[in-house]
Amino acid sequence: MPRDERHTATIPYGTLGIVPLKSCSKMGEKVDDYLVQWREQREHENQSNLAFSGYKRDSYVVSASTPRFGSGEGKGVLNDSIRGYDLYIMVDVCNYSIEYSLCGTTNHMSPDDHYADLKRVIAAAGGKARRINVIMPFLYESRQHKRSGRESLDCALMLQELTAMGVENIITFDAHDPRVHNSIPLKGFESVSCTYQFIKYLLLGVDDLHIDSEHMMVISPDEGGMGRAVYFANVLGLDMGMFYKRRDYTKIVNGRNPIVAHEFLGTNVEGKDVIIIDDMISSGESMIDVASELKKRGASRVFCATTFGLFTNGFDKFDEAYEKGIIDKILTTNLVYQPDELLSKPWYINVDMSKYMALLIDTLNHDSSISDLLNPVDRIQKRVKEYNERYTK
Repeated sequence: MPRDERHTATIPYGTLGIVPLKSCSKMGEKVDDYLVQWREQREHENQSNLAFSGYKRDSYVVSASTPRFGSGEGKGVLNDSIRGYDLYIMVDVCNYSIEYSLCGTTNHMSPDDHYADLKRVIAAAGGKARRINVIMPFLYESRQHKRSGRESLDCALMLQELTAMGVENIITFDAHDPRVHNSIPLKGFESVSCTYQFIKYLLLGVDDLHIDSEHMMVISPDEGGMGRAVYFANVLGLDMGMFYKRRDYTKIVNGRNPIVAHEFLGTNVEGKDVIIIDDMISSGESMIDVASELKKRGASRVFCATTFGLFTNGFDKFDEAYEKGIIDKILTTNLVYQPDELLSKPWYINVDMSKYMALLIDTLNHDSSISDLLNPVDRIQKRVKEYNERYTK
């Protein structure tokens, strides 16, 4: 059944309310605009039913704030009624641009601070909402997802803590390891892929691509991201390759074992455009090393597509790599904070995820299946076919 017909054939789980925390305010505005537009145009045969009370509104945003005292302590405040609501709380734990005062000094909010604010808003709901869903694009502590020796299991602990507070569904994007769902097997957990959006914006941003196995190849920068690259390559009908990171396990530098060399496994890349697909760019050293290795092997153009562009060490290395012709374009999403400096870079393509997030919220609010949204093979192939037809003409 087409998506909009499915929504007119079902009733909402509860009155829709989205709570974008300050860290996710821009994304929240875009999502709200889509929801208002779609629901205003949608005609439902039972819209006079009590279940549709508040279905069409000027905004679905529930006003919330997380003020802090001078000592740095905070509280969560919901300024609107949420009784009986199907709430979707949105938080970006990577937004380091938000500041607060701590005993007269200015502090930037860390992921820990954002997570604490999320719990405060859930606590402020006080059990009055009909269902609480958390949309956390970058899963808090997802890089600490497994135990090696005597370590904490922060990501699993966070998921258990949220579900114990009454959260029914947790939606994240491209989780570092989706198997963290094992910690909350009886609750909803979705790790959503951004494959379709990457392909869409790459095709919009580059005019002369040849999408076939003779001219293009998909690369995984490490063995951990193989599944992501295999899916990407299969839906486009391309070959794929992988780099194995050989590390020095006798040393620890900045909390990790340094990479000694990148060993390539795959077919010849000479003369081909390559797409490096990964979940995040942190410092970016590994991504630039992989791109350099591909250039040494004769690759034509190098495109990097990652869900989260953290750029923890700034943009200088990427500027240099672009000037040297090592990297042609980098695609990252707006699921995490993007400084204005990044948006102005000539090598950067911004992948807007707000429409996709609005689709997820709209579908879940109707208690409908999101399977076709999570597996967009048909949409990808349609988009590629349209691009090829336009290019050949």
